[in-house]
Amino acid sequence: MVELTGHSLTVEQLKKILLDREQISISSESMARVRESRLAVERIVAEKKTVYGINTGFGKFSDVIINESDVHDLQLNLIRSHACGIGDPFPEIVSRAMMVLRLNALLKGFSGVRPVLVETLAELINKRVHPVVPQQGSLGASGDLAPLSHLALVLIGEGKVHDEHGQPVDSAAVLAQKGIQPIVLQAKEGLALINGTQTMTAMGVVNYIEAEQLAYDSEWIAALTMEGLEAIIDAFHLAIHEARGYPQQVAVAQRVSEWVKGSGLITRQGEKRVQDAYSIRCIPQVHGASWQALDYVKEKLEIEANAATDNPLIFDEGELVISGGNFHGQPIALAMDFMKIAVAELANISERRIERLVNPQLNDLPPFLSPQPGLQSGAMIMQYAAASLVSENKTLAHPASVDSIPSSANQEDHVSMGTIAARHAGMIIQNVRRVLAIECICAMQAVEFKGIDKMSPKLRAKWEHLRNVVPSITKDRIFSEDIEKMNEELCGGYIIVKKET
Repeated sequence: MVELTGHSLTVEQLKKILLDREQISISSESMARVRESRLAVERIVAEKKTVYGINTGFGKFSDVIINESDVHDLQLNLIRSHACGIGDPFPEIVSRAMMVLRLNALLKGFSGVRPVLVETLAELINKRVHPVVPQQGSLGASGDLAPLSHLALVLIGEGKVHDEHGQPVDSAAVLAQKGIQPIVLQAKEGLALINGTQTMTAMGVVNYIEAEQLAYDSEWIAALTMEGLEAIIDAFHLAIHEARGYPQQVAVAQRVSEWVKGSGLITRQGEKRVQDAYSIRCIPQVHGASWQALDYVKEKLEIEANAATDNPLIFDEGELVISGGNFHGQPIALAMDFMKIAVAELANISERRIERLVNPQLNDLPPFLSPQPGLQSGAMIMQYAAASLVSENKTLAHPASVDSIPSSANQEDHVSMGTIAARHAGMIIQNVRRVLAIECICAMQAVEFKGIDKMSPKLRAKWEHLRNVVPSITKDRIFSEDIEKMNEELCGGYIIVKKET
């Protein structure tokens, strides 16, 4: 069980909650902070102080004072009116991440919600009641208003949740079945639920989990290609990489060297050629740079996972209530745009290695790895498919964070588009995995021609396992099916985020 404290949640803990079905608990200290924060809100209401979001309207309506008798309706109206999500829903794992991240933010004790609200949210998480949240509709400031409103609907017994088959069903029936009592929103609670960056951060965390695995997979797949092309190992000597100084570059060189250790196919400089092409020789530099970006992304995600991102925030037992802008998603927007470029590069260089595997002008293998060149096309169009995905990624990698469209009658005049950046990063990741799947299929075929008995022990074990997934190319067949089988294998049999159609 993972204990949430509001300040110590890590990506590794989120992996356990999201992938390993770990349950969560709430620390006693954080619950005490929640109680203190709620008492502060109740004093504000009792003393009839004017505080944004408690007894005022929202956005451009912030100057509209709300009667005390209408404070409850204010919160309910907020959730219903802001539930404007559009399009296909996020994968269920992203909805679960949203709930965990929103709960962790509330446990910081700056939001003024009642203990019953956080307890109900924890109960929904532990009983795996996950909201159906449409993917489109967030500007990424004033938080992820639309998607988080769909999350909040479930707490009040409205909206949709995923059933055991992943289909949308009315939340009221599922809550009744699970014995969960819907809550009635009180002052500040609706705003506290939806003012935040938990959608872009949730998508970002899931992206990172996938991208991290992809980055590791790209290394052994590249090593397999190196064997198929009888690549030169000298370029991976640690002296070269330590001379530059990037620890991620050094680490990639070390890991790739371990994959090819003991190989009879790997060569030394001067044996077959003096230098390899950049897509082989510069694997540590290019992949290492992507790892640098992923390290940056992970750092920002873990900060945001433990951040207070709603508005206003309550300090000093209610003596200090400040309206600010922590809901602005710019830090995650930039991180997701950085991730897009970094992950797309893994496919860019992979596609160039695919070309070297299939192009007879660049190797001494059969043209397009065909068993009967001419009669059989072999892997020719697999390279086309990889090139298409790489090209699509270049469009998706355009930074979303450079765009901003004013909203709320120009009160919210700069927004992050962070959720769009996170969604596009997810789409790029799906494309990259399929490019790597194609490289893997081609590299497996290449080492067959060169001699599997000469492979390194570690890569030979990989090859033997993967031949149960995708058989040798003995004649042309529907290679799309092979690509998807390999893609699913690289997913570990579990596709976290399905490619959008």
